[in-house]
Amino acid sequence: QVQLVESGGGLVQAGGSLRLSCAASARSFSTYSVGWFRQAPGKEREFVAAIAWSDGSTSYADSVKGRFTISRDNAKNTVYLQMNSLTPEDTAVYYCAARRFLRMTSDPNEYVYWGQGTQVTVSS
Repeated sequence: QVQLVESGGGLVQAGGSLRLSCAASARSFSTYSVGWFRQAPGKEREFVAAIAWSDGSTSYADSVKGRFTISRDNAKNTVYLQMNSLTPEDTAVYYCAARRFLRMTSDPNEYVYWGQGTQVTVSS
């Protein structure tokens, strides 16, 4: 069983930055593809970014492309989401999710392990 713990959320003004972390309990975390998702009140969970286990390739939702960067440090069992130029529309609970030995995907239903989420609030 893999446990994922997100951190780094908080309140920030529009135009500001935050870095989220997703720390995993798993051994061989390098074998897990990891995705970041977010859910705003009254909305469905949506894909934000993902990073592949095999080659570190990345994928982004159009709404965050050029502003957010996903990266990983396998030695620390951690995946990061650097968020720049934040807008109030980025306000949501952010979740990380993981699946092992499988390609990255934007479909939340294909991820096996989920964290508890971290709140990001962007004020205008």
